[in-house]
Amino acid sequence: MTQAELTGWGRFRPVATVLHTPRTAPEVATLLQSANPAIARGNGLAYGDSAVSSGYTISTRRMNRMLHFEPEHGLLEVECGVTLADIAAAMLPRGWFPPVLPGSGAVTVGGAIAADVHGKNHVHTGSFRGCVVWMDVMDKNGRVRRCSSTVQPDLFDHTLGGMGLTGVILAACLRLAPVETGWICQEQVTTSNFRHTVAELRAARAAPYAVAWLDGLTTGASFGRGVVMKGHHARYDDLPATLGSRTPRDAPSTRLRFDWPKWVLNTTSMRAFNALYFYRASKRTAPQLVDWRSFFFPLDAIDLWPRAYGSRGLLQFQCVLPHDTAEPGLEHILRATQEARCPPFLAVLKELGMQESAFSFPMPGLTLALDFPASPAALKVLDRLDAIVIENGGRVYLAKDARLKAGILRQSDPRADTFAAYRSEQGLDAHFQSAQSKRVQI
Repeated sequence: MTQAELTGWGRFRPVATVLHTPRTAPEVATLLQSANPAIARGNGLAYGDSAVSSGYTISTRRMNRMLHFEPEHGLLEVECGVTLADIAAAMLPRGWFPPVLPGSGAVTVGGAIAADVHGKNHVHTGSFRGCVVWMDVMDKNGRVRRCSSTVQPDLFDHTLGGMGLTGVILAACLRLAPVETGWICQEQVTTSNFRHTVAELRAARAAPYAVAWLDGLTTGASFGRGVVMKGHHARYDDLPATLGSRTPRDAPSTRLRFDWPKWVLNTTSMRAFNALYFYRASKRTAPQLVDWRSFFFPLDAIDLWPRAYGSRGLLQFQCVLPHDTAEPGLEHILRATQEARCPPFLAVLKELGMQESAFSFPMPGLTLALDFPASPAALKVLDRLDAIVIENGGRVYLAKDARLKAGILRQSDPRADTFAAYRSEQGLDAHFQSAQSKRVQI
């Protein structure tokens, strides 16, 4: 037990908590029998306060064993603290790979389930729920319930995307996808403006993976220019002899060991970085073979990269708008940030496909993620973006949220009331709480 102040990945608004790091399920059960409300926490990759509680915060990092693997069917049983990058690295030599990967390999299986994460392939593969065969969830009484889409389906459905608020996810069985190599054949297309970027992203729908980087700092004719990246797993026969291996070697990451001064990362320096990134991408016209870590987790190359934003921290905003309003609505969002003189330092655009779930984020449409240095100006413009999302029938991603108001959540996502009612009916609301759940009243 440790008294601590914890934040999410964005390092914004620390929360005082009592941190526990159990190794076993019985230890977790003992903690849950306390009168204090609790929330589980993996590697703390949620940007805001969804994995920290003013009561007990239960770190699952020591519950990180791979338990059993069935090579004939690609079924892997793991504890909740195993990371997705660890799974990929261990299973690639055996010809298997996680079907869904978010933007960081440091996300744990428990965190991936709690946020029901999506990747660059949601149109084809759906969210993380599609690869979860079953999971074990511990309730407030220390009882472990195994649930799936057919056994206790309500618990299964509400836990996927339920932000850890239905109990502590202890373990899961995942269905992996067969692949021949750990190399990705990547193509890049540079675009001249926002509408061109959206058109190229939609044209890339046939590719197994597709994502677009946007330059949120350009104005005029080049407003919203970007780079659309699409890729597929390379077959073994596609590899040149010079690579020498089906599985790329792990490249060491660079760790930021201190907070950067505020003057290093600013609009001027980011405008120069974006211009260089766009120029280099425009020269890569031929397909490339890139390793899986570089393709799926480009930011993981810099460990603790939020330190680049300094002690102020960062705010990420991610929304999804339905197809019929997505293009004008997202353009409105980007222009609103520029009009407020608070443009995003990073902007990523993806397409999402069909999904039915109790409280998960994805819906058919386009999703835009924006990074801002934390500041009063950024908080003000994010309130404006919330209103645009509501006007266009969209919703906000709770795994990226650090400041959403309860009323705004319900206007954008009426499922919040249904989810809160489920928690109340099951007697979960008094026992599983995060700073976020209290803030948005779910």
